[in-house]
Amino acid sequence: MEKRLLTLLTLLFVGFGIMTAQTKKATGTVLSDEDGLPVIGASILVKGTSVGTVTDMDGNFVLSNIPESATTLIISYIGMKSEEVKIKTQLNIVLYPDTEMLDEVMVVAFGKAKKSAFTGSAAVVKSDKIISRQASDVTNSLSGQVAGVQTISSNGQPGESATVRIRGIGSIAAGNNPLYVVDGVPFDGAISSINPQDIESMTVLKDAASNALYGARGANGVILINTRNGKKDGKATINVDAKWGSNRRAVPNYDVIKSPGEFYELGFLSLFNAYLPTNGPEQAYVRANKTLLTPNDGGLGYQVYTIPQNERLIGVNGKLNPNATLGYNNGKYFYTPDNWFDEIFDSGNLRQEYNVSVSGASDKINYYMSAGYLDDKGIIPNSGFTRISTRLKADYQANKWLKVGANMSYVNSDSSYPRNQSGSSSGNIFYVANSIGPIYPLYIRDNEGQIMKDSYGYTMYDYGNGLAGERPFMSQSNPASSIALDKRQYTTDFFSGKWYANVSILENLTFTMNLGTDITNRRSAARLNSFYGQYAPNGVLSASSVRNISFNKQFLLSYNVDFDKHSLDFLAGYEGYNLKMQSLSGSKEKLYNPDNLDLDNAIMKPSVSSATSRYSTAGYLFRAQYNYDNKYFASASFRRDGSSRFHKDNRWGNFWSLGGGWLISSEEFMSEAKWVNMLKFKMSYGVQGNDNLLYQDGTANYYPYLDQFRLTNLSGDFGLALDYKGNKDITWETSHSFNTGFDFELLHSRLNGSIEYFSRKTTDMLYYRPMPLSLGYANIPMNVGSMVNRGVEFDVTGVAYENKVVQWDLNLNMTHFKNKVLKLDKSLNGQLIDGTRIYKEGESLYQLYLRKYAGVDTETGKALYYLDVKDENGKVTGVTTTDDLNKATQYGTGDILPKVYGGFGTTLKVYDFDFGVSFAYQLGGQVFDSTYQSLMHVGGRSAGQNWHKDIRNAWTPEHPNTNVPQLNSNSAYANSTSDRFLISSNYLSLQNITLGYTVPRKLLNKAGLSSLRFYVVADNVALFTKRKGLDPRQSYVSSNNSNYSPMRTISGGLTLSF
Repeated sequence: MEKRLLTLLTLLFVGFGIMTAQTKKATGTVLSDEDGLPVIGASILVKGTSVGTVTDMDGNFVLSNIPESATTLIISYIGMKSEEVKIKTQLNIVLYPDTEMLDEVMVVAFGKAKKSAFTGSAAVVKSDKIISRQASDVTNSLSGQVAGVQTISSNGQPGESATVRIRGIGSIAAGNNPLYVVDGVPFDGAISSINPQDIESMTVLKDAASNALYGARGANGVILINTRNGKKDGKATINVDAKWGSNRRAVPNYDVIKSPGEFYELGFLSLFNAYLPTNGPEQAYVRANKTLLTPNDGGLGYQVYTIPQNERLIGVNGKLNPNATLGYNNGKYFYTPDNWFDEIFDSGNLRQEYNVSVSGASDKINYYMSAGYLDDKGIIPNSGFTRISTRLKADYQANKWLKVGANMSYVNSDSSYPRNQSGSSSGNIFYVANSIGPIYPLYIRDNEGQIMKDSYGYTMYDYGNGLAGERPFMSQSNPASSIALDKRQYTTDFFSGKWYANVSILENLTFTMNLGTDITNRRSAARLNSFYGQYAPNGVLSASSVRNISFNKQFLLSYNVDFDKHSLDFLAGYEGYNLKMQSLSGSKEKLYNPDNLDLDNAIMKPSVSSATSRYSTAGYLFRAQYNYDNKYFASASFRRDGSSRFHKDNRWGNFWSLGGGWLISSEEFMSEAKWVNMLKFKMSYGVQGNDNLLYQDGTANYYPYLDQFRLTNLSGDFGLALDYKGNKDITWETSHSFNTGFDFELLHSRLNGSIEYFSRKTTDMLYYRPMPLSLGYANIPMNVGSMVNRGVEFDVTGVAYENKVVQWDLNLNMTHFKNKVLKLDKSLNGQLIDGTRIYKEGESLYQLYLRKYAGVDTETGKALYYLDVKDENGKVTGVTTTDDLNKATQYGTGDILPKVYGGFGTTLKVYDFDFGVSFAYQLGGQVFDSTYQSLMHVGGRSAGQNWHKDIRNAWTPEHPNTNVPQLNSNSAYANSTSDRFLISSNYLSLQNITLGYTVPRKLLNKAGLSSLRFYVVADNVALFTKRKGLDPRQSYVSSNNSNYSPMRTISGGLTLSF
């Protein structure tokens, strides 16, 4: 009885305990900070227990059996930072990307590699950095982004590419451009045909260990472009982005004279000083006033002031007549100056862009498809770039042993680009508008001051050819009229297709086949108008068609094996490449219908030409990678390449690389250094080949070993003229690359970066050796000499501050490198002089050969230049000065390359707002300022061209201590080419400013949206240089404002997902 009673009481006690052991319930949603989308499969765990669950397809979770004593939930997901939150009934949780985990795997040559195990040198630019820049060509997004990478842009025309240089210049006469690889296959289209919105990341491979497997085409570095994939969350995601903005000129004009009166005064002074020595003051004054308004002998040619009868434009004090009034009417025409700069540029240039994509993934398939439209108006009339882009990408796991995929893109683009927009051409609106004096009309006006129209209804522009007036500068031309009436249009259809198959032969043995083709069809049509200018009254029509087809095939076999602490990966394969280029062009003169651009619309002087070029390479490749205990890493690669550019006896080359790495942070002795998350030492050495010899005009030479002839008509018979002398002994230019450095992640991965030293020595350089003209040709291609680039790179990113609502990141990169020519051809005796360039053994490839400016003769105001004094044996015994430029000595300037270049920036996220700013910079170099040289003329043959305001400091008897020569139209050497016009190439460029706001998800649920962000973005915001108007980003050597100017773009837009 007692036992039964005890048992009953025990059961009652246990039951009561169960009933009174309370639990609680929590529900919530887990979202990703990156895109605001639900995180599917996130782990929800009650801290200190095994109670937990995972989020569903919408990121929701319900946890109903939480012990009453529990206070904290741990939320985790692969690739994101774990969060600990206090338990509440309703929770909204945001997970942030784990930078350390996301950066662990990176795309490299023919595959992927763990960052910690990678022995080469590479840098990754992610999609957020790419799409934050409003660039129609992604090369323009790289400026200041990557250590060791420098961009040069001499053409701001929409759709044009920047020149990219990775770790300096490797060749004199061969190409220095990197190879672009899209999703594993080399790319042959225009980079502007890739929509930046389709790009997931760009990986820059900088040393031989990372890019040697790409063979000859990767000798100058490789840029891997990886397009987007779907996210494996079980449902489709639709993204829409739209932005609207405006383009403006980003670089201002030089500080030129803007006052018409002052311009006349300076023109008068130039003439007066020329006449004074032989005419005396009074006669010089009268003669200078008379000549001033004529277009000859240093006069300016136009009168735009009305002056009282019997009075002169310039007074005896050299100043404008105070009674002169602006505007002059000769009874037929009214003359008043126009501001050409303001009339032509920045008249409202819309930029609009729309992109939509659909993506998704499951266990079987991953897909991404997109469409985009870009209308990027230029800053001058009839210039711009429009692009319609589409992409379809899919990967399908057909079964356990077969995976197939395809990536196809079609792009249609139209580019309007007025001709002659570079150099000192009379048709170059940038050159003329930036350089013309401030007295000249842009338009012809009737005697009532109204801009005139011709019988066709076209605006009448002043050509300065005597119709309304005659000017000495760029007479018989008006580029504004040419741009309005001429037309040049390029239409391009581009298709890029890539297909692959992965076959798992055995558990660790995989065969991969990659096939890729790029097809470019481009048609151009141009009209040189028949109304005005040098081609009137007939006009000219021209048309051309270009078709380029490339085919790339890769057959790869990979094998990996792990045992104990050892891991081995092997790759062997073959890559073949074929390129065929065809062109057809024609022209005719004398148009019938000025609006019809077809060649049959003209009847005179028909001309037609066509050409076909072919190029191919073949390569056998092998790579082995070894990993011991995830601490010690080694890699080796070999590639045997053959190129059709060389004779069959010299066609093949062997290239290789070795690399090693040591993950120091995994060592036992580092276990106490908790602040060191990752520290790796790496070193590599490799040899690569370059076959890309260029013609001296910069175009590709596909047959450098063959004599090339030009076929001519000799009275109905064939005639052959030697056009190019080949050399069958020419072969590979070879680069020897060494790289070593450290990668690091410190302070809980809040401070990450790398520091590297590199050396790149080029031997057997492809080069055109000058030859005596008596041989019938001026030069011959040869392998001659060597050159080296050595430098240091530093790259660091850091989290300056971070909490649940604020994240502030900083980044900085810098590169220092020096270039040296080691050896030239023996016949050159250690140096080669080519005009204003000098190539000298032991010195930089980039130095100029100029006369050295010695200032101004304080007695005469003439420019002085240094002259070596030599004895009878030709030995230099001293230095003197001369005002005769032809007697002056030329000297090497020394290295003018910048000493340091790079970029820095910051991003700040506060609640739902984000802000970012990025800069690029360059320090320590020099550049020749050719525009400043032309603006510091002294009249005479340059009359009518504007002056820089520094001309106000010119020598006078009352002002003898200056470095600006006397303003004298008879002076022959006042602004001659010399080191006077070398200037610091330092610059600081404010590249990008972005401000955005992401709408909280709880406000979007009813609208069915998963994310919505509004933003404002500005590109090419400001440029700070030594001189206003100077843009050192154009070239390593010189700068001028006669090229299509860079554009500043300011836009607003929105991005939404659902």
